[in-house]
Amino acid sequence: MNRLFGRAKPKEPPPNMTDCIAGVDGRAESIEKKIQKLDLELRKYRDQMKKMREGSAKNMVKQKALRILKQKKMYEQQRDQLMQQSFNLEQANFATQTLKDTKTTVDAMKLGVKEMKKEYKKVNIDQIEDLQDDMSDMLEQANEIQESLSRTYGMPDDVDEADLDAELDALGDDLAFDEDTSYLDDAANVPAVPNTVPGETEGEKSAEGIAVDEFGLPKLQTG
Repeated sequence: MNRLFGRAKPKEPPPNMTDCIAGVDGRAESIEKKIQKLDLELRKYRDQMKKMREGSAKNMVKQKALRILKQKKMYEQQRDQLMQQSFNLEQANFATQTLKDTKTTVDAMKLGVKEMKKEYKKVNIDQIEDLQDDMSDMLEQANEIQESLSRTYGMPDDVDEADLDAELDALGDDLAFDEDTSYLDDAANVPAVPNTVPGETEGEKSAEGIAVDEFGLPKLQTG
């Protein structure tokens, strides 16, 4: 069958916006290179005309420069058209991608709401409220137990607050009286203990603290 009727040509993929933009930008860059090349030629002819005198030769160079200038203007117009076309394609591509992103966001939100409804059905509000009530009752009972355990025993209930304040002030006066340390000053004024034998004057001593006579010799111990 394929030999008789031939094979069907494979379908070409649909045009891609990104590829179209790349193709237009490539054409614009190619034209920009041509414009730059014409600029170099115009600069060369301009330098030649500056050095030439008026005459047919200069007019010939001028005609060449005018022809190249016209080509440059045409290329610039084509370049501007391609740049505008590329800009329009980019705007359309941006709008298309924005719509795709919006659709993806909406689909994700729908799926999220569906999952939330599914999970919400597993939650019983009445059970949560009962649990909160039970928790509150347990905490209240725990506080009552703590208050009961912290109760004091053996303390008289008819103690007058004024009597307690007076006793506290008196206790402060007693403490202030006990803090009198004037007797320590008397103890500090006691003379130091002598370190010599009674009846003997303190003589010279060596660097080691040994008593020496007038010749610097150690004194003999007597007694």
